[in-house]
Amino acid sequence: MRYEGAVYRPPSEAKSLIIQVTLGCSHNQCIFCVSYLDKKFRERELEDIYADIDEVASHYRGVERVFLADGDALVMKTDKLLKILEKLYNTFPQVERVGIYATPHDILEKDLEELTSLKEAGLTIVYLGVESGNEELLKWMRKGATRQEIIDAGKKARQAGLILSVTVINGIGGREKMADHAIDTATLLNEIDPEYLGLLTLMVPEGTTIARKIQKGEFEMPEPWEMLAEIEMMLEPLELSNCVFRCNHASNYLPLKGTLPQDKEKLLESLRSVLRTKDTRHLRPEYLRAL
Repeated sequence: MRYEGAVYRPPSEAKSLIIQVTLGCSHNQCIFCVSYLDKKFRERELEDIYADIDEVASHYRGVERVFLADGDALVMKTDKLLKILEKLYNTFPQVERVGIYATPHDILEKDLEELTSLKEAGLTIVYLGVESGNEELLKWMRKGATRQEIIDAGKKARQAGLILSVTVINGIGGREKMADHAIDTATLLNEIDPEYLGLLTLMVPEGTTIARKIQKGEFEMPEPWEMLAEIEMMLEPLELSNCVFRCNHASNYLPLKGTLPQDKEKLLESLRSVLRTKDTRHLRPEYLRAL
């Protein structure tokens, strides 16, 4: 199995077979991301992808989950992705789910018929980085998509029958725009109504643009208690129909998880209880936080 550079996948794909069908990220401009700075984006040749699949199959054919890496593999042409899906399902008859990262533009560039054909061929879940619902912040972080484009992409994926898992970054608005980030993100999520919502807390790796902004005094990181207060502000107006909520990533100060809307009040009470006491024993120490 050949991997080039560091390989990233969603936490929920921890037990999946990871196949690199692309290398790097076609956008690769977000100011908070260091994941693919060492790679120039390119698609891998089908023959190389097939060779990786066959190599795994020669040792183990009981694969049940597959994740297609790297950063936004949905950028591939639909016919190429269909061939990869066909190869996977023919090689591993027990496959139940295939996941993929996507940018908003990856989804919008494909028409609904294309997305539906991918769904019918076995593409199951799409991971979409929302980051924020605030228009000004999206432009500032160089997300490469507007608020409306993110909404349209999310709705389009759901319309095609794909499971939609979105991520949001706690703290990306800094201390100055905490409320704007929280409220605008909640209203965006209400419009998309995803099946899964993952809340990550902003980390600042060396080499990122946001790290340089902090050094120059152009961005002020919220303190841990402010991060939790921002989560409370975001949860309060959320009105999702049936969403698995996870805020238990290694980056998060306070692990939280539940299903919305059923567990909304329980989650809010947990936050408020910790915010009332400000007992640091409830928080994950900085040395244990990680991307």
